[in-house]
This record gives sequence, structure tokens and C-alpha cells, in this order.
Amino acid sequence: MIDPVQVLWSPAGVSLASLGDRALIDMSDGDTPNIRMPIRMLSVDTPEVTARTADRAAAVDREFVQLAEWIDQGQAPISPGLAAHLLPKLATGKAGTLQFEQGQAASAFAKQNIDTRLTRPDGSRRNLFIRVTDTLFDANGRLLAYVAPDYSPRERETLSRAQRATFNLDLVTNGWAAPFLLYPSIPGELDLPLLVAAAATARTGRKGIWSDSAALLAYEYRAMEKLYAITKRIVAGEEVRGAAAFGWRERYCADMRNRVLHGPEDYMNVPPEYRLWIWPDDVATAVSRLNLVPAPALSHVD
Repeated sequence: MIDPVQVLWSPAGVSLASLGDRALIDMSDGDTPNIRMPIRMLSVDTPEVTARTADRAAAVDREFVQLAEWIDQGQAPISPGLAAHLLPKLATGKAGTLQFEQGQAASAFAKQNIDTRLTRPDGSRRNLFIRVTDTLFDANGRLLAYVAPDYSPRERETLSRAQRATFNLDLVTNGWAAPFLLYPSIPGELDLPLLVAAAATARTGRKGIWSDSAALLAYEYRAMEKLYAITKRIVAGEEVRGAAAFGWRERYCADMRNRVLHGPEDYMNVPPEYRLWIWPDDVATAVSRLNLVPAPALSHVD
């Protein structure tokens, strides 16, 4: 019989973060199984390729034109301000195709850039350097991280912070990702200005995704897919209310220049490089820790 222990760490019923199921690659030793694990690169958002094919992307083109018509007719649950911002992008007839093509271009850039920067002058390969934050995994079990070439101490001595940039920052610098800062995973005081400056320069220089003003940002595209599905149900006569009607937009947006907190449908009032996204459950904590000030639209009472 063993003696009862007197140390309590995780109460019964409390679960640790889970990665779900992963295929076993091999075993290094008895207590070191090796698995393959996807990484979701932090603070960046590249165009979606979820359409998978050009035909499906063309179908999204038509769905978004239909959504634009529903918005014009007042049938979609969206504010007038955000509708005015998104309508020109939805009504082009190419919103899905443009997203898909930009997503393919972003993927091609990322693969080539990673291959180039991981290759040493002598042709050998560097490992990946991986840095995580307090939030380790997303809802899909992907590791949330910043990734970069693993430079040697001697190499780091000769490189500036910008020269040893993460692959995350490279995507933003070259215009193939919009900045996507999600509280509380905010870059440090030295890295945040680099990201903001890179995003602003790429946007004003019309690089990558910024070359076409009609392009939906990836988070806008995902939201419009959801809004289309919701509005389709409404038009069909289904009663859709509350969270079911407005679940297509959830995150609040803080302006990092002045700490003003905007509602989920007012993010367009903040330039993309200064947007800090906050989940509803984190708003109270973020307001306190970051000293945020609600925008008039949030504090207004009819």
C-alpha cells in the first residue's frame, strides 16, 4: 500500500492543453516519441486557399456578389458603416478568385523564403528557431509560434534585429500577410514597432495583397463566408437572432495608437497595421491591463 500524497497541483476534472491525435514518426528513446505538428504563425494572416480549386473560388465570387445584393437590400445583419467598407470588395465579382490567387502567391513566397533563409552559404541546412507565447495552441491544435532560422551565436552577432527577422515578419514585409495581433499574444517592445512599420510600408507601397484595393483581407474573407451562410438562412425565411445572427464577427479591435477600443463592426476605423484584436472574453482584462478607452459608439446609450 502506498502512502497518500499531500501535494495538489491540478484538481480532478481540470484538463491540460491538448494537441488531439498526431501520427507517430519515430522514437528517439524510451521517453521521446517524435510527432509531426503544424504551426500557426503568430501575428500574421495570409489569404485563404480554403476554396481548394479555381472552380470553387469562382463559386465564392458568385456567392459574394449575391451577399452584396442582400446587404444592399438590408437583409444581412451588418452595420451600415461596415457594409459601406465591404460592399465595393464583395461586388467586384472576383472576391473569391482574388483571395484564392493571393493565397497561392503567399504560400509560394513563404515556401521559397523559408527554403532560402534556412540554407547556409555552404549549402547545409539550418534548423528552425521556434518561439511560443503564453497561449500555446489554437482551437485546431496548432502550435502558436514565431519561427525563424536558427542562427548560431556568431551569426547573430553580425545580424541586426531586422536581418534575423522571423518568417512571420517576412510575410508582412513583403505584403503577403496582413498583421493580425490577437491579445494577449502581442510582440515585445522591440519587435512590435518592426511589425507595424513593415505592415505600413507594405500597404502604402502596394506590395503583395495590398496591390489590389478590392482584395478582402483574410479575416474579412472568413467573416464574409460566415455572413453569407447566415444571410442565406434569413432570406430563406428562417428566424435567425442574437448570437446566431452576429456570430460572423466576434472580435473587438483596439487602436494601438491611442488605446481606443472599437466594436466588432468598427475595425475599419483603424488602419490595418494598428489593429489589435481582442476576443469578447478577454475585453475586460485587456481594458484593465492596456488602459483602453471605449470608442463613443461603444459607450453611447440611446
